[in-house]
Amino acid sequence: MLNDFISTIAAALFVGLIVFLLSHMSKKYRGVALPKWMMPTAAGMTIIVYSIWIEYTWYPHMRAEMPKSVVVLQAVDESVPWRPWTYLMPMVVRFMAVDSDKVIHPVASAPQLAETDLLLIGRWRPVQTVPTVYDCKTGSRADLIGGATLSPDGTLSGAQWMKLPEQDPGLKAVCSKG
Repeated sequence: MLNDFISTIAAALFVGLIVFLLSHMSKKYRGVALPKWMMPTAAGMTIIVYSIWIEYTWYPHMRAEMPKSVVVLQAVDESVPWRPWTYLMPMVVRFMAVDSDKVIHPVASAPQLAETDLLLIGRWRPVQTVPTVYDCKTGSRADLIGGATLSPDGTLSGAQWMKLPEQDPGLKAVCSKG
């Protein structure tokens, strides 16, 4: 957040400097300076445009920094009144992903059970993880939260299996590793 603030102010100062130089050159060569309102207007517009750009590009930047093994399961778009442009082009504010390289098979007698962490990633929020177990044979998932556990014999307690569609990206990512 601090980096975004600093870079936004730096962009505004840079544009203000350019307008100042243009005004100085205009006065020197044409004899007429640019209007006084030009510099604060240009700096203010830069702050607005740069802020919008940062908000829209955080998801692609975050995604690009992740290893190829991370599969995005769902991205959540948001449109809100204080950002009226988001009604025309909704903005991704959070997403759910799974790292297919961090899958373990905790029960030797039930290799169809695969355990991993769901990654819940949101703008301006710390990454949260949800321990999850997939049953690759039945195409189901259970979140191991609120005291839910997977026993050493493969029995799930404290949670319910959720049947997933065959084409679920999380199921495919977790179960493709065998």
